[in-house]
Amino acid sequence: MTLYYSLTFLLLVFEMAVFMALIVPLPFTIKRKLFAFISESPIVAKLQYGLKITFIFILILFIDSVNRVFRVQQELSAFSKEGNGIGAAHLGTDRMEVQARKFYSQRNMYLCGFTLFLSLILNRTYTMILEVLRLEDRVKLLEGDKRAGGKDSARVAEAGSLGEIGRLKKELEAKDRDIETLKKQAEGLSSEYYKLGDQVSGNKGDKNEKKGQ
Repeated sequence: MTLYYSLTFLLLVFEMAVFMALIVPLPFTIKRKLFAFISESPIVAKLQYGLKITFIFILILFIDSVNRVFRVQQELSAFSKEGNGIGAAHLGTDRMEVQARKFYSQRNMYLCGFTLFLSLILNRTYTMILEVLRLEDRVKLLEGDKRAGGKDSARVAEAGSLGEIGRLKKELEAKDRDIETLKKQAEGLSSEYYKLGDQVSGNKGDKNEKKGQ
């Protein structure tokens, strides 16, 4: 195995270890602090940036390995179509050599493919865990847990739901405008009610005065 495929294998093992660490059940407080550290650490940010560049090279290796598998498959098809012009021993040796190259090409293709696929799973798992932490913290706040909503919670919420916060702020502003509109309508209705009450009471007073006369 060449050096870059060996490094790809090590990266695959590292991704498997990270995935196992992500799915290990931990107490809520410890998990929240851990993900707050991950979201704020500059070292982790640099590591993520380097991994993104590495995955681009792995994608290139994956495309190259798929191309090699396709070419080797074509060579095997050509061997199967050849006649008796070539000696059986020589043909068998060449066929074994091509099959060996096919095996290595397929191995490299699977290695790069699983590494890329696991990177997508890790990214999605990390995002889902951040969302779960944010929702758990919101539930604790609604239940009246004063320990919830600390600095770590704010960091996790900021890391996982900046767009959600912006959307909630817009909804809150719209609700405030609706409340102000309802207040104005209620004030208008109450003033109209008092005016009608005054008019009714005034009409009754006029009728009583006429009856008295």
